Amino acid sequence: WYQRRVHGKQWYQRRVHGKQWYQRRVHGKQWYQRRVHGKITPVQKQTRAGQRTRFKAYVVVGDSNGHVGLGVKCAKEVATAIRGALIMAKLSIIPVRRGYWGNKVDLPHTVPCKVTGKCGSVAVRLVPAPRGTGIVAAPVPKKILQMAGIQDVYTSSTGKTKTMGNFVMATFKAIANTYQLLSPDLWPTTVFVKNPYQEFSSGLAQKKEVA
Repeated sequence: WYQRRVHGKQWYQRRVHGKQWYQRRVHGKQWYQRRVHGKITPVQKQTRAGQRTRFKAYVVVGDSNGHVGLGVKCAKEVATAIRGALIMAKLSIIPVRRGYWGNKVDLPHTVPCKVTGKCGSVAVRLVPAPRGTGIVAAPVPKKILQMAGIQDVYTSSTGKTKTMGNFVMATFKAIANTYQLLSPDLWPTTVFVKNPYQEFSSGLAQKKEVA
């Protein structure tokens, strides 16, 4: 729940898609849970007529099981910004690669390796953590990591993290980079082929008379 004062006159109380759980049955067989988080910040532009205020919405969607998406939208009205950001978040859903710290026991619980994401001056680094550590992070990236399905991770951030938009985007890029590095278990099987000189060495060794 959040409260916002608009134009100094009215208070609006709205339940944003950020605080409620949805359950949806797909094809009558499987149940999916999706959680949506939202944050709205007012932004202003100075014009000749004065200040023009618009609302910028950040929406994160995820199923807490390896899928997460981030959407950003700026509009004159709060509802329009939320609706547009939610659509963008659904269109930008990415898979999250998870791994182990130490022995491969039970399900993957942390990031597979150290990854870094950067946006503006903000850089976020994710470091694998032992099982039971939890998410050691600031409140902003902690929500994204929870919705991505990562249970244990250490984080390190540098730069102007007070700029929430860059902080969120840097965390999202760090999560996306988990699939940029291929570990040995994802390497394709290498088939070694003989060198042509080695394969046809018997034929090349034969001396042929030139007529």
